[in-house]
Amino acid sequence: MAQPSVILATASYDHTIRFWEAESGRCYRTIQYPESNVNRLDITPNKKYLAAAGNPHIRLFDINSSGHQPIMSYDSHTNNVTAVGFQCDGNWMYSGSEDGTVKIWDLRAPGCQREYESRAAVNTVVLHPNQTELISGDQNGNIRVWDLIANSCSCELVPEEDTAVRSLTVMWDGSLVVAANNRGTCYVWRLLRGTQTMTNFEPLHKLQAHSGYILKCLLSPELCDPQRYLATASSDHTVKIWNVDGFTLEKTLIGHQRWVWDCVFSANGEYLITASSDTTARLWTLSTAEAIRVFNGHHKATVCCALNDGPEYLSS
Repeated sequence: MAQPSVILATASYDHTIRFWEAESGRCYRTIQYPESNVNRLDITPNKKYLAAAGNPHIRLFDINSSGHQPIMSYDSHTNNVTAVGFQCDGNWMYSGSEDGTVKIWDLRAPGCQREYESRAAVNTVVLHPNQTELISGDQNGNIRVWDLIANSCSCELVPEEDTAVRSLTVMWDGSLVVAANNRGTCYVWRLLRGTQTMTNFEPLHKLQAHSGYILKCLLSPELCDPQRYLATASSDHTVKIWNVDGFTLEKTLIGHQRWVWDCVFSANGEYLITASSDTTARLWTLSTAEAIRVFNGHHKATVCCALNDGPEYLSS
């Protein structure tokens, strides 16, 4: 099967992962995932593999195969895996879990290569664009920076006591980081390089984005520049698009009937895919804030989505 240039996948509480044709909305492949719910999906930069974060394992699937079996399983977490992502060359993967740890996995070798203790359930992990720092947010409200070169925690902050950090996102150039919490608030910091390699957080803005939970926050990708946006997906059934210049509300995406759990920008920042408890995923065009495609097929809450429509490139 020729690989589509746009890879779009969703996962649901119905224990399936579905691959979709983005333009037609047709589901062309369904993977059964009976062991647990899938909490997060991510696609390798070369579009070859899909990682599914479950409980307590991560499974890696071959995107170009029609088989149901994972090609690899990563098994040292002991509770729900809530975050998964890849280094820019696709050589290693990172994860975070409700077992309180952040882990690094070399995709070319079995087992976990490194582990960092957060001491509370980890809800979100992002990789800094410098590829040498991971930033995690946990259930107790802690944000920690893990310096992969020094192999230690280089920075720790608590934006709001006893309020879980639900989602983190970093601007593609490393200039900003945003943390979203269970009270509908986004905290924004400028990231400043200190005299050492350590990143310093300078408070920039506090945004009361939603009245309900924010389940996902996401900054727009590089090709979207010079426009810069922040998307916030919420339990109030909406997704809001904020202009990072002043954090003014640009658009509200209305159409989902239940909680919106996840969202991902297209590579050019012109479109957004969302996943909701109403069982659907939607493709929105941000210029008009309209849903131009609804992906119907899951039977229960659709809780995560992954998209790679970036430029094709060859990778070993």
